[in-house]
Amino acid sequence: MTDNSNSAASRDGDTQNNPSMPLLLALFPVIALIAALSWNVYVYGDDALGGSSQMIIILITGLVGAIGLYRGVAWGTQQASIVDTIGNAMPSILILLLVGALASIWLLCGTVPVLVYYGVKLLNPTIFLVAACIACALTSLVSGSSWSTAATIGVAMVGVGRALEIPDGMIGGAIISGSYFGDKVSPLSDTTNLAAAVTETPLFDHIKYLFLTTGPSFLISLVAFAFLGFNIETTSSGVDVSNVLGAIDERFNITLWLLLPPVITLGLIVRRVAAIPALFVGVIVGVICTLIFQQALLADLLNDYAQYGLYKIVMGTLFAGIDITTSNVMLNDLFSASGMKGMLSTIWLILAAMAFGGVMEATGMLNRIMDSIKSLASSFFSLVACTAGTCFVTNVSTSDQYISVAIPGRMYAGLYKEKGYASENLSRTLEDTGTVTSVLIPWNTCGAYHAAVLGIGTFAYLPYCFFNLLSPLMTLLFAWFMIKIKRIDDVEESAEAISA
Repeated sequence: MTDNSNSAASRDGDTQNNPSMPLLLALFPVIALIAALSWNVYVYGDDALGGSSQMIIILITGLVGAIGLYRGVAWGTQQASIVDTIGNAMPSILILLLVGALASIWLLCGTVPVLVYYGVKLLNPTIFLVAACIACALTSLVSGSSWSTAATIGVAMVGVGRALEIPDGMIGGAIISGSYFGDKVSPLSDTTNLAAAVTETPLFDHIKYLFLTTGPSFLISLVAFAFLGFNIETTSSGVDVSNVLGAIDERFNITLWLLLPPVITLGLIVRRVAAIPALFVGVIVGVICTLIFQQALLADLLNDYAQYGLYKIVMGTLFAGIDITTSNVMLNDLFSASGMKGMLSTIWLILAAMAFGGVMEATGMLNRIMDSIKSLASSFFSLVACTAGTCFVTNVSTSDQYISVAIPGRMYAGLYKEKGYASENLSRTLEDTGTVTSVLIPWNTCGAYHAAVLGIGTFAYLPYCFFNLLSPLMTLLFAWFMIKIKRIDDVEESAEAISA
């Protein structure tokens, strides 16, 4: 077993004594990684994150390690850097596991179906675009997934919107804007957890800071959709959604009491309870609500078990997820969750990205790249602009939103810290530019997926994705005027005040 203190000392020595590194050599692993990930997405498509992309990152990490050994950086030094970097991400990994359990149990207890049920009831021909955006936002907020929201409630909205004779592009823009708003600010979202993890930012600190730019962007989007909605002339007066409501009602006990799990969890967060205990309480409350309110559903599910059925249903839901079928085929995809097990691919991606960043740091390559960027990032605005540009280029070249968050996150973390800016600034920029722009690129997995699922071309919905278009501009605007820019000194003073 390696002694961490000795390894850290060795690492400092090796890095300082390492000869000056050519910029091209430092950039080579990044260029190779982008090229390899782009090819991998081309080969595997939507299945790229099933393991092949993670293996690409690990293989490139090995390449960086070999270059480091050749240049005299000992393996012990590199390993210590990997362990330190991954260690910083462990709280986020634990949160991700809890998030998997939370999403599944909130589905079984009926919290997700209740929100879908009342979301669909919001539909009205005049305010359809606003209602569709809000309904998708609520669904995505609770489910943590823009993809499942678009494939379920989003598909339903497309049918309703077309029946109301609303243009496809506007329908798609409302659905995607709502879905990505909920995805960005949901503690259940894998991209939200990923951005927090790779920047070493506490999850709920990241979400609260993200709201500063996300909130105004969403409100402006709703105003824009309201303006469009009130100026569209249609001949339809309404649409029958009773089949959707009936399918939910016959499978679940619908009651507003099922909003208790998110309300209690949110209340704990507001009271500054740490993320892990707050989410754990959310899981427990979800289990209790399941036993109290969904007895008919549990009785039906128990038919598949010989003994210990109730125990197996609850435990299986937490660690392996659950699929609940209804009479409406469209809803079946939404009423499906993968539990803790479903988070393993994202955790694997985090581990691989953190290992890559750790080796890049230990070999001095990351510092060399950041030194070359410093001349461009002389001000905070230019630093944010460089980060945003890197996220967008990564999105375009690798065709994957996760990579556009993970790799730039590790690349820029040290530079933000060096310049005295809190990590929340970086994590917010990653989400405002990396997460939301992925769906606007036709060949990105997000763009291709949403276009196929909704049956609306990317360039048709792009002009109406107000939230996705406003988010990058909003984060640049905040950076230009230095609005609510948190510095490391502010974080330390706040921590001292709380401890006192």
